[in-house]
Amino acid sequence: MSFFNNSVPPLRRKQATQETYLLQGCRQVSWQIGNIQLYSNFYTRLDQSFLLWGLAIAPMFVTAQFLAVSWDVQAVLWSILSIIATVGMVSWTHSWVKQKQVCWILYCWVRLMLLGVVLTDLAVFFCWGEILLNLCPVWLGLCSFGYVCTGLAIRARALLFASVIHLLGIFILPYVGGWQFLVTGAVMFFCLFLLAELEWDHC
Repeated sequence: MSFFNNSVPPLRRKQATQETYLLQGCRQVSWQIGNIQLYSNFYTRLDQSFLLWGLAIAPMFVTAQFLAVSWDVQAVLWSILSIIATVGMVSWTHSWVKQKQVCWILYCWVRLMLLGVVLTDLAVFFCWGEILLNLCPVWLGLCSFGYVCTGLAIRARALLFASVIHLLGIFILPYVGGWQFLVTGAVMFFCLFLLAELEWDHC
């Protein structure tokens, strides 16, 4: 018997069922002009958690890349935003991980995100140059570890692929020059957006 569910692809378009719309907190999004439907999809609370983190990550790395905002101010603002996103993640995904009997995954992600925030803040406020120079690899590494733990726990190939993408991001950082923050943010946002928009395999 295969460890993964090979009867379905790692990623596919979401299949809406009656049970889907009965899920607590599920949101339907539909954009249309007249009779022409431009976009339609639904988002479970798990999907909404991915989107929340994506919306939190985008301004963090775009600001670090393009705007002349002091590191101290950024550290405070992004710490607050990260805590808000973490609280939202816990609130929206707790019932899902409880149903799957993998609550430890949620605790793992909380600890990883808080570790990243603490390391970033300490590096900024105490001028830890070695960590400041490697903030992008640190965050990509933390997320990669979280994805591989989650992927193995719920047997999701898509999440393991996300972990690999983050690792590849670490390896290409030395070759992108001064664009490390933009590349890091793009990798993290792309994976979160993809996982929110599509249905992925899991046990």
